[in-house]
Amino acid sequence: MTPTVLITGATRGIGAATAARMAADGWNVALFDIDEGVRETAVALAGSCRGYVGDVSDEADWARVVAEVHKDLGPVDALVSNALVTDPTPIDRMELSSWQRQIDVNLTGSFHAMRACLPDLVRERDGRVVIVSSVHAAFGLPNVPGYAATKAGLTGLTRQLAVQYGGQVRVNCVVPGPIRTAQWDRLSDDEIAKSAGETVMGRLGNPGEVAGAIAFLLGEDASFITGTTLTVDGGWSITKNSS
Repeated sequence: MTPTVLITGATRGIGAATAARMAADGWNVALFDIDEGVRETAVALAGSCRGYVGDVSDEADWARVVAEVHKDLGPVDALVSNALVTDPTPIDRMELSSWQRQIDVNLTGSFHAMRACLPDLVRERDGRVVIVSSVHAAFGLPNVPGYAATKAGLTGLTRQLAVQYGGQVRVNCVVPGPIRTAQWDRLSDDEIAKSAGETVMGRLGNPGEVAGAIAFLLGEDASFITGTTLTVDGGWSITKNSS
């Protein structure tokens, strides 16, 4: 039977690239996003792909979407928790509602995802989960307190889930660095070039390169890997400029 992977935040960026990669690798792909464009993203992909509209922070939406996935594609064999929101605002100017929304989507969204998919993931003791964090989890950068706090929480959650469900579900985390997604569109060319120059490889990554890492962690070649964080940042995190 063809396995099914459910990917959140799948309309564009890393989520869409991961959906395309998994479809190309022969998986059934369920794309879950609050953006109704997720259906068009799914239609554009080759293979057996379906788009589902819902809010990852809403438990009722999760119950509905998983039921629809069961009907359309079968049980969920793998989960990629990728949905995010961010607000580039210092904490002294951030509204509580913004802080809470980032927690609800970025962190609690993974809580709901795991709870909703766990009965499927454990059924054959071969479930696979990849949680998408960020280098913001480990490095202080200006103006993203909510985003950084939630991404740090995801790395801790990954380890906890890996320990809790070891032998039944492999749970790993990818930690992207400067990846050229829509979030970069608000920056000038000079700002983007500066960020690219802070990587060892001298460029930004692309979503497909993160998708490749996710596909590896979901695949058989990673069968003895769980609880790890795989950094995909072109060496951004291992170098610092100093005169």
